[in-house]
Amino acid sequence: MSTYVYGIARSSHPSLPEELGGVGNPPRPVRVIAHGSLAALVSDAPEDLRPKRRDLLAHQTVLAEAGASGPVLPMRFGGVSPDDASVVSVLGEREGHYLERLDALDGKVEYNVKATHNEEAVLHQVLAEDPQLRAMSEANRASGGGTYEQKLALGERVVAAVKAREARDAVLVQQALEDATADVCAGPESTGWLANISFLVDRDASHAFVDAVDQLRREQTHLVLQVNGPLPPYSFVE
Repeated sequence: MSTYVYGIARSSHPSLPEELGGVGNPPRPVRVIAHGSLAALVSDAPEDLRPKRRDLLAHQTVLAEAGASGPVLPMRFGGVSPDDASVVSVLGEREGHYLERLDALDGKVEYNVKATHNEEAVLHQVLAEDPQLRAMSEANRASGGGTYEQKLALGERVVAAVKAREARDAVLVQQALEDATADVCAGPESTGWLANISFLVDRDASHAFVDAVDQLRREQTHLVLQVNGPLPPYSFVE
């Protein structure tokens, strides 16, 4: 049977809670495969594994329970190995790398911050910052909206100005928060966000990071910030 992998810890990691259930319906019992200085947290993999809410939560719960008593390298949902022997082989091959990552992530959690603009607020800002753009807008409004060509020209200028502001604000978000973190990892780009950034934060300093986010909200009211965390440090594990 295939082996589902939740994460990797040191072989000296404290025991998991008894009868900890993992993915599957009914939940597969979570067990530990130890090899040398490392251990993998695994269960049998269900044949019909899908990213259902029940299984996503089970994956998160296993990592939360294990991570509460020591560092764990979290695997993303859906990590399936052909069998236990394959897991043991990888633990042996990459022992040095995994031990280095466990040391680096000890006592740390991940916060993901996504940022977008309050459209009305940022429009006011770009008009205030660009006298020529503001003059074009006022001229169109004074003439009853302007001709089609005038509206098109104004729209193109506004779009360009907003995109330039998005690029600057993406840098601003990272610079405003990175001093309170141990590491930073840019997430995949998306048309829905001007910034998608994961921050590695000392668990004991989580409150300072959250305070930094709140301060950024107060200072940059045109930004809409979505914060998710604390999470297992997925973005900082290869």
